[in-house]
Amino acid sequence: MTAQRKTHITGVHTVAVPVTDQDRALEFYVSTLGFERRMDAEFGEGQRWVEVAPPGSVTSIALVPEREGAPAGVETGIRLSTADADADHATLAAHGVDVDAEVMRLGDYVPPMFYFRDPDGNRLVLVELPRES
Repeated sequence: MTAQRKTHITGVHTVAVPVTDQDRALEFYVSTLGFERRMDAEFGEGQRWVEVAPPGSVTSIALVPEREGAPAGVETGIRLSTADADADHATLAAHGVDVDAEVMRLGDYVPPMFYFRDPDGNRLVLVELPRES
């Protein structure tokens, strides 16, 4: 007997990060991190939906205005992948990004990684994943 599928969910499309200033956040994610602007559209009265993503990524990050119960400056839980944590750490630090003092190395089975913060103090992790051959 096979297990029945409970839903039709096929992936993660977008995660939301609360920001105090969508323009400033958009500038950081596009100009500093090198993300693509996937969407920047008004909806409703005076509201704006902004999505960014690393080039080629299926999942995007929505830069949403902070609100009561969803303040900016949070641990996002987002883990971004890179082919070279050391190089990206150096690049981000050189551009004035708030990065950890050094790349974490926690043993043979844990990839190199470091935390960094966007202009609102939202914390993300950059994890080095092996290059696909």
